Order: sequence, then C-alpha cells, then structure tokens
Amino acid sequence: MQQCLCLSHVFITSTSGEKFGTSWTNNIRNISLNMEPSSSAATSNRQKRKNIAPTAHEKAKRLKTEQEGEGAVECAHPTRSPRISVLPGRLQQPITLNELTELLHYAALGKAGGIRQPSWCRLRHQRKVKGVNVVVVEGLTQSHFYKHYLTLPHLRTKYNSRLTFTASSDNVVSGIFSSEVPTSDAPSLSQIHTENSELHKALTHHPVITKFGTRRRGLTAYVLTQEEMIKRHYPVKGMPGFEEFVCTDCVDCVTDSSPLYGLDCEMCLTEKGNELARVSLVDSDGNCVLDELVKPQNRILNYLTKFSGITAAMLRPITTTLRDVQAKLRALLPRDAVLVGHSLNNDLVALKLIHQHVIDTSLLYRREFGQRFKLKVLAETVLKRQIQTEEKKGHNPIEDAVAALGLAQYFIKTGPRKVVEHHLEELWGYTIEEESTDRASAPTPSHRFADMLQRVGRSVAYLGKRSDDVALDLSNQQWHNSDKEVLASFRRQNKCPFLSVLQFSSFSDHPKGCVVHQQQQYQRVCVNLRDMCVVFAGPLPAGFSEREVKRLFCCCGPVRRIKMLNTTARVHAEVEFELLEGAKLALKTLNGLNLQGQSIEVKRPVHESILDLDLTLDALMGDALNASHLYAVKLKPSMAERINISARVNGHTLDAECPGVTSVKTANGLPPPKVNGKRLRLTTAKPELSEETVRETFGRFGTVERIVLPAKPGKRARHAHIKFESPEGTRAALSAADDLWKEDYIICPSLTPPHLRSWVAMTTAGAEGEAEERTHRHTGSRDQEMQLMMGKLDRRLGKLFRSLPDGTLSVVMLLGHTSAHGHLPGLCFMEVK
Repeated sequence: MQQCLCLSHVFITSTSGEKFGTSWTNNIRNISLNMEPSSSAATSNRQKRKNIAPTAHEKAKRLKTEQEGEGAVECAHPTRSPRISVLPGRLQQPITLNELTELLHYAALGKAGGIRQPSWCRLRHQRKVKGVNVVVVEGLTQSHFYKHYLTLPHLRTKYNSRLTFTASSDNVVSGIFSSEVPTSDAPSLSQIHTENSELHKALTHHPVITKFGTRRRGLTAYVLTQEEMIKRHYPVKGMPGFEEFVCTDCVDCVTDSSPLYGLDCEMCLTEKGNELARVSLVDSDGNCVLDELVKPQNRILNYLTKFSGITAAMLRPITTTLRDVQAKLRALLPRDAVLVGHSLNNDLVALKLIHQHVIDTSLLYRREFGQRFKLKVLAETVLKRQIQTEEKKGHNPIEDAVAALGLAQYFIKTGPRKVVEHHLEELWGYTIEEESTDRASAPTPSHRFADMLQRVGRSVAYLGKRSDDVALDLSNQQWHNSDKEVLASFRRQNKCPFLSVLQFSSFSDHPKGCVVHQQQQYQRVCVNLRDMCVVFAGPLPAGFSEREVKRLFCCCGPVRRIKMLNTTARVHAEVEFELLEGAKLALKTLNGLNLQGQSIEVKRPVHESILDLDLTLDALMGDALNASHLYAVKLKPSMAERINISARVNGHTLDAECPGVTSVKTANGLPPPKVNGKRLRLTTAKPELSEETVRETFGRFGTVERIVLPAKPGKRARHAHIKFESPEGTRAALSAADDLWKEDYIICPSLTPPHLRSWVAMTTAGAEGEAEERTHRHTGSRDQEMQLMMGKLDRRLGKLFRSLPDGTLSVVMLLGHTSAHGHLPGLCFMEVK
C-alpha cells in the first residue's frame, strides 16, 4: 500500500473546554513576543530544547525497536492488511448474487454494523477496508475467460480468489443496491440507526458530512492520503519539483495513538520568492518545543511584517539556516508523529521538508466549492480564542500552531456530525428549520444496502448504460454509452465513492441483433475448451473395444467420452478427459505403449484452437490458484486382464501377466530386461487411495493442507487433488516423481483451477451443436474481433484496479449466459488491493 492508515489514539489527555480555552490562552500570554530574547532566556530555551530533543529521539528509537521486534503489529505485517479467502468446502460450489451481497454488506458495514462474516468466505481485517468496487461485465461466461486465458493477464494474476458465479436475477446491479441488509439486535447497528435516523436531510450533503461521515473516529481517518497530498500540492517524495527536499524519518504507517505536533511558519519575500524566516513547533499538550528565526539564503525584498511579524532588526543577528532547522525538526519529531497545520503545504514547502503523515485543519472544516476558512475565524468560533489580532504586529507562529492543533483535537474528539451541528450557523451561515411532522408517523428507516450506506455518510455510485431498473437516486447515477466512457468518468472523479458499481456492456451489445451468431460463438468456445482435454490414440489392435480403451486411459484420470474411429485401415480412438491433467498424463505416460506387439501413439488434435495450448497450460501451471496444488493418480490393478502391456513410462519398464494370453516373457523364460537399471510392474492388488495413504505418502514433501478424492458413488477414488501449505511442497513432490512412480503414483502440476470440479463441466451447456461446430474450426473475423475485445477489457480492468485506493475490495463479475440450450455459468473475481 502507498499509505496504510493504521494510525493510533491522540493523547488528548483532558480535552475539556478549559483545556482549549483559558489554560492555553494563559500559556500563549506567557510567551514573550520579543523576538530578541535575553541571553539567559535564550540559554534556558536552548537547554530546554536540548533536554527535549533526546527524549523525542529516544521515543523514536523505542518505536522503531518495537516495530522491528514485534513485526510492526499495526501496519507493516502483511497479515494486518485486509484480505479475502474462500472456505475450502465452498471452492467448487457456485456462488449466487445473495451470497455475494453477504460479502459486500460485511465489507462495507462489518461487525460494527451488526453484520456477520459471510457463510462462504472470510474477509480478514474488515475495519481497514477503504471502499468497495464492483464491475459487472455482461455477455461473458466462465468459458470465455479460460478460452481467452492468455489474453487476460490482469484478471488471471491480480485476483487470488476466483469462483463460479450463477446469477439469480436479471438485474444484478439493482440487486446489489437494493439488497436488504439483515436486521440485528446488536447495539452497534442500533447505535448507527440512532445516530443517523435524526440527521436532517439538509445535512447529508454538507461538505464535512460528505467527506468524513457522521461517526466519531480516530485521527487516522483525517490524515491525508498520498493522493490527497499530491492533489493539494504537498511535497511528496518522488514527485517532480521536490528533488532537493529533505525527508523526515517516518514510519510507513501511523496509528490512532500517534502523537500530534502543531507546526506553523512565517516567510519573507526574497529574490527567489517566499523563503522561511521563522518556524514554530508545539507538542500535543501545546508546549513549544521549537521556535527559531531563520536567515533566508537570498536577499530580502520585503519582510512582510504585517503578516509575518518579522523585521530587519530581528533577523540581523540570526545565523540559523534552513538546513539547521531541518536537522532540528528531524531530531525532534518521533517517527510516528503526525504534523498538524492550517494549509500546512505552504509551511512544508517553505521548510523544504517532506513528511508523510499530516492533518490539514483547512480541509477538516470544509466549505462548499472548495473554499476554506481562515485560521483566525476557526479559532474564534470553535475554540473561543482570539489570535492574529490587530493590536499585535504580525502573526505569532506559536499561537497559530497551538490553534491549529486545538482545532484538530477538537474535531477528532467531537466527531464531524457534532462539529457541524454545533457550529452550523456560526461557520456555514445557515440554520435548519424544525419540521412539524409527528415523530410517531415517521417512516421506518430503509434497510436497503444503498440507503444504509448513505445514512452512515458513505457515498454510492453507479456508472454504466442507462437503466430504469437501477434502484438508486438519479443523482448517484452516471449514464454512458460505452465501456471506455464508463472507465474515463470513474477515473476523473476527485474521490472514489465508498461503494461503486460499474457496468461494462460491450459484449452484450455486440454483435447487435445477431443472436444466432452469439449462440454459435458460445458453442464454439465450449468446443475449443473441451478440445484441450482431447487426445488421439492409435493404431490400436484389431477388435479393440471402447470399454478397453477407457480402462486403459482412465489410469491417467477420469474419462468423459470415448469415440472409436474405424474409418481408416487401422483402429484409432478419440479420448476426452474431464480434466486437463488427465490428457497431460496420457501424453506423458501412454505414448509409445506396446499393445499386443504394436506401439500406439498418443497425441493431441491439430487445429487452430490448440496451436497455443502449450502456452495456455504453462500459464495455468503458473496460476497463483494452482501454485500449491498437485494432481496425483494411483495406478489401477493390472490394466491387462485381456491384453499384454509392456511399455516404457518415464524411462521405466512396466510388465503385466494376464491369464489366457501370450506372456511377454522371452523365449528362455527370463523376464524382460531392465531399463535404466529399473523394472516396474503393475500389481494385481486393488490400489488403496484414501486420505490417510495420500497424506502419509505426500506429507514428507511438506505440510498437506487439504486432500480432495473425487469418486462416483460406490466407486473407489483413483486420483487425488493435493493442496500443500506452500508451493515448496508441490515443487518437492514433482522433483521426486521417480520415487513416487515406484509406489505406483503418477503426478503432475495442477492445471484445472480448484474452483472447477472438472474442466469440461463448465462447457456442457454448450454441447448441443458440437458435431457441427467441430467441422468448422477455422477462426473467423468475428472471433478475431472477440479476441481483441477481450484484450481491451483486460486493459480497462487493469487501469480501473490501479486507480482504486489501497484497501479497496475489488470484485469483477462475468455474468454468464442463458440460452434455450441451458445456462453457461459466469465467474466472480475478488481481491483487496
């Protein structure tokens, strides 16, 4: 993350009215306005600063040590960031729209809103979720994703959670906004209703409420993000124009208990523009820890005494330079310090200082149309304190720093709603007339998702094609005619809505009015995906039956279909596996097999859809979802009840004896020769493939997290999907393939994603017309256009993902397709940026 706001409590040790008023005013009055202190006073001040600086430095050291020793509990440890995972038992079950909205409700409202964790997944550290973004892609299915797998690098690499999706509604977008948030007796949810049900409608669009919501939160909610700092012209490391600026020694992430420091500077006009002339820093108790006059580097043209209070006489004896005060500030500020100021960007630019964590009081007390209140007005109205009065000669930076600090502490302690209600007329200039409606007749608050979010001050938005069915106020909708316009409009927004739903409709609109072509295209996609699981075998012995072919090839994995090819002089067979792994193992282990004295060849079909198959399989093998998975098959008892087998597999010799057929032993009765010093034999005993035996066999390579043994009712499991705790376990097992072969196991890396029961299962709805489609394999111009459109979609989704704030839950939904032949399911991608 660019900036994780895990920031901590402000030690507002007694922020009573007296604290903000009298006692601080007295402190200010006791500060001498004489800018030429006596030598004894200067010595005393210097001594005081000497005593303070090491303490702050020691605190910073302690903080650094604690973070390094404890793994930076609040922010640096990656497990503290929000993350999502699917429960193992739900991986191969499609999710519905209702189940998806469970996740969205929890991500947005969490336990604080009385919402429970979803039943099918786990979202950890929900409190740190900064927003929810959902992209609904119409007209695409799960099959499209895997058919164009190589064309979609963003979707297949950036999302670590992927599930089959079945739409239960024709209007998914409206279903998200109008979904009912479950009612709860939890005090937290009732508290939200109590706090917001009486919020006047006029206040819901107040700039402070729109930005910060209504609930009181810790200081981290008000620290500027890096994007906001760039937008507000703050010095940010790496941005042009700030190459020579000095960076403070900051932690990457602060907490709600991090200390606040008030900062203010005064400038003079020189030949090079405004330059620093005085800097003041106060701690969270309002005590001055630094107050220095600074000699500008260039010739002064105007001391700006009316505003700065600086005179020529004051600067004449000063030798302190900008570099000196930069060093002092770096030494004084703890690593987790949060700087507070009013339009603080001007002060940091004058200091030529980069500090990562800041609160700007001019952006806390917001006005309409980007206007800002003066510090003097805020101090007088909110803190009841007079600063920058006319009788004083210029501003006092200590006084201004204390005022900015007090304003920030008051805002954090009071909360945005109370701040607005208490000072609505004084600051924003209007009042709210009480409505005479009978309170008892007030309507029951809506529990619709969009309404709930807006009641707690969180913005919602829909961007997509015009639809009268979207259950959302028109003010929160933006209609566009193309996916390109939708993306551009979203990226132009100054601030991302907390919940945003984008609808991409290019695929449902294309080709317009050509339903027949669209259906043919879906069928062709399904056929091409099934071809990835097909191998051809032959020549086979005369009279070889379909059943015998199946018995032979099922040693590599479950076989879906056998088609005998008897049109040539010799017998061949087309074998379609249910899994990609089955076809891969058949090519690896059965090619060159000796059947009744003749060698068979096992190979893939050759046509356009298979030309890049090796690249697709390599990409699937490297898929993050498959990284820790392994596919293993336990060899059946002798596959040679009716035939003799003698073949080389992985450099080994396999033998089998069958009653009633000619033995493969040599004429002198000796067994077949060893190959590479090894001879392996297919046993006649029943193979035992159970979770215990698999765990015992493969546990030596690493911790086995999960074992799936697919089997039909009443049948023994013949293959296993093994999930290791880490990819190292998978790599260790693959490197020991020869040793596992001795134990009658053949293995390969997983290729079929774990959310699919089988590769061909996602294509069965398009099986009608298969024979016809297999005769028209050539890629047409429309198919090439589809390929280009898929690439554009992936690039747009990548741009959208990169524009989201860190901590945003991103969901992409391919809705699927329903036709007269059945339903092709969609696909749901989930990740927290």
